[in-house]
Amino acid sequence: MKRVLPGFGLSLGITLVYLGLLVLLPLSGLVFKSSALSFAQWWDIATGERALASLRVTFGASLLAATINAVFGLIVAWVLVRYSFPGKRLVDSLVDLPFALPTAVAGITLATLYAGNGWVGRYLEPLGIKVAFTPLGIVVALTFIGLPFVVRTLQPVIEDIEPEVEEAAATLGASRAQTFFRVLLPGIFPALLTGFTLAFSRAVGEYGSVIFIAGNMPLVSEITPLLIISKLEQYDIVGATALALLMLIISFLLLLGVNALQWWAAHRHHRLNGGAL
Repeated sequence: MKRVLPGFGLSLGITLVYLGLLVLLPLSGLVFKSSALSFAQWWDIATGERALASLRVTFGASLLAATINAVFGLIVAWVLVRYSFPGKRLVDSLVDLPFALPTAVAGITLATLYAGNGWVGRYLEPLGIKVAFTPLGIVVALTFIGLPFVVRTLQPVIEDIEPEVEEAAATLGASRAQTFFRVLLPGIFPALLTGFTLAFSRAVGEYGSVIFIAGNMPLVSEITPLLIISKLEQYDIVGATALALLMLIISFLLLLGVNALQWWAAHRHHRLNGGAL
């Protein structure tokens, strides 16, 4: 059979060269530059008070934002797939707005909205809720930029679920909660976990939308990417690469764990479906 694309050998070669130039080469340069430090020197930089504080803010806010998006992104995707309502096309297009909007513009907009005199902040601060220039503002920014990853990942999966499945569960006496958690969620969970992973990965490396709303106070609301930029501005290239390598290691381990969980969930769902058949 005549193939439209090149054969396996050529395709694999192009793939490896492309990934090598795009991914492996920069990462190799990062590791090589960090090798100028001894392990003790690298560890001192990685475990410095300011570095640890920035890591807690970065990964903590990213996990929280990705979790929020996993919950509400599922609801948004479900509504967009299962219901018809006026303005549905507009709502669907608004989901992609964080993709199209420059991150710096998003950060300035969010900071303006949630500042003490902003449209939203003026009502929150009297209640004791300060968003702008706090870690909470970072979570808001990361939630904003991560929502589309969850929604767009879940929509095709939800579309493939036949409404008859829910009707059959209801006919057999299942409650709404039982139908969701025991019938629908097992099929949705692998895609939900994928969307969570994408949102988390995007949030960890985010910079533009965060610096305007975070306040960037060391030990309080400073993210690790900003600390790396600060070191670069001070011509501390080795220190910046040491922090970047630390972020790479932590991100890799977290994503490895999430991917293992995703594989387990998909394998379990496939096994259960096979057993049902």
